[in-house]
Amino acid sequence: MALSIVHRATGVALYFGTLLLAWWLIAAASGPTAYSHVHAFTSSFLGRLIVFGYTWALLHHLLSGIRHFVWDLGYGFKASEREALTWGALIGGISLTVLLWIAAYAIGGGR
Repeated sequence: MALSIVHRATGVALYFGTLLLAWWLIAAASGPTAYSHVHAFTSSFLGRLIVFGYTWALLHHLLSGIRHFVWDLGYGFKASEREALTWGALIGGISLTVLLWIAAYAIGGGR
């Protein structure tokens, strides 16, 4: 039940994160001055925290969506299977987020 609520909350968070993504795209198209404002925000501690949260929300929502898809196919309804899918979505979302950020920093995206 708790993960179902988190799935809904991440869906709402994705709406707000998409506004940040739209701001970035519009600024990139508007020129260097507008882009520097977005870059200054996303380079700050708060900005990176928000982008990290957006990344986690996106990946967690994706994995929870896959969990729901498995259920729509008629599988995973036994108690042990539900537990495994739930923990898989939770741990997988966190793990993939951390791995993605490590990879981004490793290729130079964190400069």
